[in-house]
This record gives sequence, C-alpha cells and structure tokens, in this order.
Amino acid sequence: MIPLLTRYGAKLAAVLVLALGAVIAVNAVNDDPSELDAQHPSQIAAEQQAEAEEAYEEVRYLHVNYIAETAGADVTVKAEAVADYASTKAEGLDSAQKDADEAEQEAAEAAEAAENSNPTSVDIPGSCSEYSGNKATGCALAQEHGFDLEQVGCLVALWDRESGWNELAANGIGAYGIPQALPGSKMESEGSDWETNPVTQIEWGLGYIEGRYGDPCGAWGHSEENGWY
Repeated sequence: MIPLLTRYGAKLAAVLVLALGAVIAVNAVNDDPSELDAQHPSQIAAEQQAEAEEAYEEVRYLHVNYIAETAGADVTVKAEAVADYASTKAEGLDSAQKDADEAEQEAAEAAEAAENSNPTSVDIPGSCSEYSGNKATGCALAQEHGFDLEQVGCLVALWDRESGWNELAANGIGAYGIPQALPGSKMESEGSDWETNPVTQIEWGLGYIEGRYGDPCGAWGHSEENGWY
C-alpha cells in the first residue's frame, strides 16, 4: 500500500514541478511587469467598465444636447399640429352645419310639398262616382263651377260639418238647408224651391262661397279656424 501511494505522490510531484517550470519560463520570456498587469482579469474588467461609462456619458450628452437644440422645433411642431387640428375640426363643424342646414331645407321643402299637395288635409275623391245622393250632386255642380276634386273634398268636409248634406237641416238661430244659409230665405235668390230642392241650395251655397272665400277650400279653412263660414 505504501509503495503505491509513493508512486502516485512521485507522479503528482513531477506534474507540479513541470507546471511551476512552465510558469517560470513564461515569466522569463515576458519580463515586462506592466504588460502582465494589463492582462490581469481585474484590470480588463476595470477597463471595460470605464469604456462603458464613457459611452454612456457621450450618449447622455448627445441626448441632452438634442433636447436643448430641438425644444423650439418641438413647440413649433406642436403649434402646427394644434392649428391643423383646429382647422380640421372647424372644417368638420362647418361641414356638419352645412349638412344640417341642407337637411333642414330638404325637410322644409318636403313639408311644403306635402302641404301643397293637400293643404287642407281633407279626403280628396278620385271622382264624383265615390259619392251618392246630395254629395254626388254637389260634386258635379262644383266641377261645373270650375272647382277640381280637391276643392270638392273641401266642400264635402264643410257641408258635412254644417248640415250633413241634409236639405231640410235647420238650427235654432234660423240657418237652413245644406249650406246652412242664415236666414234660409236668402236662398230664394237662386229659386223659389229653396226649402226642399238640394240643387237650388247647392247652387246658392257655391255662389256664396265663391263671392266670400273664392273657393270651397278657402271657406273650409275659415271654418277650421273660426268654427263657422
């Protein structure tokens, strides 16, 4: 056992001697102490740290200098951006207002067109054949007076309200007949049969409307506003 340890010890000692000899040889070849210090790992790390700090300082200086030099430009850019935004916003508002005005105008025109198409809001017949009895007679006589079907619609609405187109209708104050003439005897100017003949009453009523209101729709509008015509 001892001889074996002795052999291993001898080998280990030989290796150590060879390693020490190599180190001494290197030192003998490179006899510059400063170069050896420069190659020391701690020295290399210190130099790398210094270079990093120098690079950082340079970047920081450039950044600070950039901010100082471009501060005015940034303000200008921001001012221009604000101006552009305000202009765009104003254009958008102008456009929206224009669209609103146009929409309002279109609505007004549509309402006017609807009103003109039927300003009296009465039922307008397609023809006199839609009526019977005294209404059919009134429609035919109104057209003979030159009134269109819209005017006929006004006449029908007016005398529906006044008498229900009953030639014998009378009220407590003396109005009589289909047109509710007051007094009823006024209709005698159209014919002596004014008390019973619907044609006489309608002819008198149409003449009265023409002379006072111009047309049946004028008389209907007055009746709507005042409750009488």
